[in-house]
Amino acid sequence: MTRYEAFDPAVEVHGQTILTVVEDALARFSSEYQRLAREALAEGGIEDPSGDEWYPQQVWLDTFEALAEAMEPHILDRLGEQIPDVVHWPDGVSGVDDGLRAIDEAYQLNHRGGDIGSYRFEALEERTGAVTCRNPYPCPFDRGLVRAVTRQHAPVEAFVFVEERGDRCRRDGDEACTYTVSW
Repeated sequence: MTRYEAFDPAVEVHGQTILTVVEDALARFSSEYQRLAREALAEGGIEDPSGDEWYPQQVWLDTFEALAEAMEPHILDRLGEQIPDVVHWPDGVSGVDDGLRAIDEAYQLNHRGGDIGSYRFEALEERTGAVTCRNPYPCPFDRGLVRAVTRQHAPVEAFVFVEERGDRCRRDGDEACTYTVSW
C-alpha cells in the first residue's frame, strides 16, 4: 500500500473538514468506517477534533491510509464522491468547467500552511477537460471527487466518464495525477 505523505509537514486541515467527513460522509457508508477513522485520528493525537481548530494533514492522510488498508482502496473513491456535499465549498458555481475549477478553491479553503498542492482544470474540447491533482491525497479519492463535481454540474442526460491519463501518477511516486473527464 502506498503511504500518503504530506508535501510539507506544516500543512494543516481545517477541523470542520475532518468532522464533516467523519461524521457525515463516512456515516453514509457505515459506523465501522467512522470507528476506523476515529481510531486512526486518535493514533495521530487527534482524539476529539474541534471544528474551530486546524490539524496536521499527515494525520489526516494516515487516516485515509488506515481506511484503505482495512476496507480496500475503493472506499476512498466513494469517499471522494461525498466531498462536495460535506465540506465548505465555493458559492456561485455554474456549469462543469466552473465546478471543476472550484475544486482548487475548496481545497485552498480547507487547507493551510506550506505547500498544500492544488487542483487545476483545463478545458480540452466541448464537454471534455483535464484535471491535474497535485496533492498528497490518494488517486481513488481524487477520481471520486472529480466524478462527483462533474455529475453535480453536468446536464441530467450526461454520462460522466473519468479516466486517469498522463505520464505521471502518485502511485508511482509522482506528486500529481491527471484525469480526463467527459460529460
